[in-house]
Amino acid sequence: MNGVFNALIPVLLVIAAGNIVARMGLITGDQWRGIEKIAYFLLFPALIIRTVAKTDFLAIPAFGMSAALILSILAMSALTLALQPLLATRFGITGPRFSSIFQGATRWNTFVALAIADELLGREGVALLAVAVVAMIPLLNVINVLVLARFASGSPPGAGRIALDLLKNPLIWSTGAGLAFNLTGLPLPRFADATLQILGNAALPIGIVCVGAGLNLAALRRPGPALATATVLKLVVMPVFGVAFALLLGLDGAALSAVIIAMAVPSAGNAYLLARQMGGDAPLMAEILTLQTVLAAVTMPLALLLAH
Repeated sequence: MNGVFNALIPVLLVIAAGNIVARMGLITGDQWRGIEKIAYFLLFPALIIRTVAKTDFLAIPAFGMSAALILSILAMSALTLALQPLLATRFGITGPRFSSIFQGATRWNTFVALAIADELLGREGVALLAVAVVAMIPLLNVINVLVLARFASGSPPGAGRIALDLLKNPLIWSTGAGLAFNLTGLPLPRFADATLQILGNAALPIGIVCVGAGLNLAALRRPGPALATATVLKLVVMPVFGVAFALLLGLDGAALSAVIIAMAVPSAGNAYLLARQMGGDAPLMAEILTLQTVLAAVTMPLALLLAH
C-alpha cells in the first residue's frame, strides 16, 4: 500500500505545482503551449526511444497486455454507445455532448500514465507503457474520430489524413524507432544514448507540470449527467474492464499494474482539441478532463490496491 501511495503522491504534487504556477500567471497561455510541444515532440520521444531500445521484450508479456488493453477499449466503446439512446431520451444529451462523454470515457492521458509507471515500476514500467502506446493510440484515434463524425457536427477527415496523423504521432514513431534498434540488436551509439538520457530525464516532470497547468478548476460546475457519466465510466468502469481482461489473459505483476495504470488515468488533453475541431462540446470536454484529473487522485490508488 505504501508503495502505491509513495509513487502517486509525487506525481499529484507536481500536477498541483503546475496548476499553482499557471494560476499565478508566471507563464502565459501561449508559453504553456510551447512547453507542451517541447515535451510532446522532443522529450517524450527521447524517453521512449531509449527505454524501448534497451528493454528485453522477451521478458514482457507484450501480446497479452496489448490484447487486454484493446479488449478493454472495445468493451468501453460498446458500453458507451449502448448508453447513448438512454442519455438522449432521459437526460436530453445532444450528439455533440455525447461525443465528449465518449472521448472522456475511452481516451487516456499518456503523460500521467508514463509518470506513474516510472515512479511505481521504474524503467520496466515505461517500457510496458510503450507497448500500451502502440496498442491504444491508433485504435483510440480512429474510434473517436468516427464517433465525432457520427454524433457531432464537424466533418470527419479522410482515411488518408487519419493514417498520416497516426504516423506523425511522436509517441508512435518514437516507439517504432526504439523497436528498430531493439529488434535489430544494434546498440545505441554512446553519444546518442547520453543525449536521449538527458532529454528523457526532463520529459516526465515537464509533461506533468503541463497537465497541472491545463486544469481549469473554475470551469467545474455542479456535476450533471454528462459530466458524471464520463467520469464514472473512465475512472471506475474502465479499470474494472482492464483488470478483468488482464486476469483472464493471465497477466500479473508489473504487466497487470501497467494495464491498470493505462486504464485508470484520466482522459487525454488532446480530446479538447479534437472536440473543437470536429464540432463536439469543448466546454464539457474541459470540465470532464478537470474533474477526472482531480478525482483520479483517489480512484487510481484504489484501483491499484484492489487489483493486488
